[in-house]
Amino acid sequence: MNRIFLDVHALQTVPPSNLNRDDTGAPKSAVYGGVPRARVSSQAWKRATRTYFSDENLLDPSELGVRTKKVAEVLAARITDMDPALNGAEALRLAAEVIHGATGSKIEVPKRKTDAAKTDAAKTDAAKTDAAKTDAAKADAVRDGADEPAPESKYLMFLSARQLDGLAALAVKGADDIKAYLKDKDNKAHAREVADTRHSVDIALFGRMVADSADFNVDAAVQVAHAISVHRVDNESDYYTAVDDENTDAESGAGMIGTVDFNSATLYRYAALGVHQLAKNLGEGLREEEPRTAPVRRAVEAFVRSFLESLPTGKINTFGHHTLPDAVVVKLRTTRPISFVAAFEDPVTGASGHLREAVARLAEYIPEVERAYGDEESTLSWVLRVGPNTEKLSGLGTETQRLSDLVQSVGQAVAERLDKRA
Repeated sequence: MNRIFLDVHALQTVPPSNLNRDDTGAPKSAVYGGVPRARVSSQAWKRATRTYFSDENLLDPSELGVRTKKVAEVLAARITDMDPALNGAEALRLAAEVIHGATGSKIEVPKRKTDAAKTDAAKTDAAKTDAAKTDAAKADAVRDGADEPAPESKYLMFLSARQLDGLAALAVKGADDIKAYLKDKDNKAHAREVADTRHSVDIALFGRMVADSADFNVDAAVQVAHAISVHRVDNESDYYTAVDDENTDAESGAGMIGTVDFNSATLYRYAALGVHQLAKNLGEGLREEEPRTAPVRRAVEAFVRSFLESLPTGKINTFGHHTLPDAVVVKLRTTRPISFVAAFEDPVTGASGHLREAVARLAEYIPEVERAYGDEESTLSWVLRVGPNTEKLSGLGTETQRLSDLVQSVGQAVAERLDKRA
């Protein structure tokens, strides 16, 4: 048994909302089965899943990473925490050098910031000239207080908390002459090792791309499909007005008018998690004292809960679209990932709602796919459902009453499968 895949399927009904906008501000859409469908991009739901880890304290901060262009500032803060004497511009310089030495990525002040700094300097010089006649010292204070722009990566860089701590320790150790320190072959090799080991859970799950050095890329263990509606959807537009609170009775009309596009849909959501890839990415684990399977199980459980409970927050203050999946089917298999989206290639047309018919489609389609392509002996299935409209899913797997029960059962099964692979 070399491969272990976890398939997570969900049906979720969302009321009028605009979870994920395109470049015109309208909800994203796609044509599937010859008709337009509501769509929420995989990037939107992956982002929601990743932030849910920390928002709900599903994982310890030490097990998570940060993805940012401002990586020098993040690392500089850690350097200063380790050695308060290394701060400000010096900490930023050390951070930029260490990141470059470890990953090969140039960390420089963006041209737009350099140009802006020159403009600000010119304005300060002009101010100093004008002020010199009466108060030159005041202008000097303005100039002395100007901050130098911080260097940045050219792209979003994803580093774990442990990797950042390790790089900060290297920067402090070589602070006297960081360039010479990193020219040493052993020191540079160590820096590269620090940046490419002890990956955080979110890096292990969602992968990492380092444009300047493919050696640092991490293959994602999770693939998330674009969520699409099981039925035809046409976007609508809401015309709204806002009243000026200070208007008098004599001042009629709105203080502001506008429009916002929205739709409502029953979405089919799907994610495939390669447990074997996740185990490879996490390596020997994030904590020295725990068994090899523990961090993988913790990551799997956090992902399942977060993927199902998280929600993209586009226009959420406008629409308050707080819903959860009505039906969840999870399968642990050793063949290959299988999406059940084809059950909805012919769009659902239920006149009294879409969920009941969507459930009936899945209840009929899943056994047929498993009969033709599945491996009954090695595949485990679980079902979590809400309400009478989902009753037809009852026989498709072990039925759990709560999400916590589902998460625990899946995590335990994953750990047992991993133990068998060892």
